[in-house]
Amino acid sequence: MTETLSATMPGDVEALTHALLERAAAKDISLVTAESCTGGMLASLLTDVEGASHAFERGFVTYSEPAKCELLGLSQAMIDDCGAVSEPVARAMAAGALAASHGDVALAITGFAGPAGPNDEQGLVHFACAVRDGPVAHREVHLGPLPRGPIRIACMRIALEMLREAVEARSGG
Repeated sequence: MTETLSATMPGDVEALTHALLERAAAKDISLVTAESCTGGMLASLLTDVEGASHAFERGFVTYSEPAKCELLGLSQAMIDDCGAVSEPVARAMAAGALAASHGDVALAITGFAGPAGPNDEQGLVHFACAVRDGPVAHREVHLGPLPRGPIRIACMRIALEMLREAVEARSGG
């Protein structure tokens, strides 16, 4: 059972987390996260499982545009041109997280988890999953005008599923 978030995290999310970490550990794959709208929730979830610490390498919480640029190597021009919540930025976040770490698989999340700006869609989230020396997968989801909590929990399900797919596809173990 996860320790810190278990009171608020649905059972299926906990089960996904445990299964992912067990498989990553069995294949000696280390995971990295780059999070914006989820504020480190995925990293917290992945570090809440006792005995699985070797499967998680590090996490980046890059909520602001400067953090995305400084920690993950994104250019401000890309963010200005594409928007911080976009497929190119999500892909660059995942690639940047791998480049700035020793991990094997990185998952990036950027989106609008709460009320968005006048031209922004609340509940729009972009996910990217990068595999070292491999492809970068992308998913765009439209979760709708839900409160922040349900959006962030939905993001955990999607992120864990994408990580599971990448770990399963990765050779080794």
